[in-house]
Amino acid sequence: MRIASERKALITGGGSGFGRLIAHRLHDSGARVAVADIDAGSARATAAELGDGALGLAADVRSASDMARVVHEAQTAFGGLDTLVVSAGVFHIGTLEETSEADWDRTVDVNLKGAFITIRAAAAPLRASGRGRIVTIGSDCGRRGFPGQVPYTASKFGLIGVTESVAAELAPDGVTANCVCPVGCPTTGMGREVLDWKVSHAGKSPDEIVRAAARTNPLGRNATEDDVADAVLFFLSDQAGFLTGVTLDVDGGARLGTVPGVR
Repeated sequence: MRIASERKALITGGGSGFGRLIAHRLHDSGARVAVADIDAGSARATAAELGDGALGLAADVRSASDMARVVHEAQTAFGGLDTLVVSAGVFHIGTLEETSEADWDRTVDVNLKGAFITIRAAAAPLRASGRGRIVTIGSDCGRRGFPGQVPYTASKFGLIGVTESVAAELAPDGVTANCVCPVGCPTTGMGREVLDWKVSHAGKSPDEIVRAAARTNPLGRNATEDDVADAVLFFLSDQAGFLTGVTLDVDGGARLGTVPGVR
């Protein structure tokens, strides 16, 4: 993939998981990268790993003032901003009865409101760049409902809607906005949360659950962080310049149907 030279990128949730790997991949392509994370230590550590041209910034995506500051710092350091990856997110799992209003508020505030605040803060410099790119990290939970994941599913369905609306609004200024929806990835922080929950409810070992998940995927394996980073980098590449408002399932075919009664 050919990434436009010297991209100037901001990645939320860049201190771990998908965001951290995407930061590395972008930096390796020659981009200048600002890593924002609510965990200041993780943001600084990732920036230190990247080296020259990288910033590590503490920010809460739910805070308009935090995100305005982060966008300003990135713009000032890089001389502009043309790339945004919205990777910050939290996970909640529990039945309806177990899910409190506080659980709902935190999940929707970070995953949905946080995406809105982040994109709104970055919109002006992305427009001004003439080559703006936005990629949001959704989930298979944004494509279909799952038991025990009402707030998370709601937030990810909403994120796809935000991404499509932003794509339509910013298209006249040459900004694209697309969403990547991974199936569960057992090596990320969220993936480990899900795995721990499954272990506690299924009475099986982590290895047994991971192997079973792979077997039930049409392609016969679990998603990796590289699978997701590859999809994001594609949307940031020159080859994807005419794609906007797209939701891409990175799921090994998990959404494909089966014949009832046969499998």
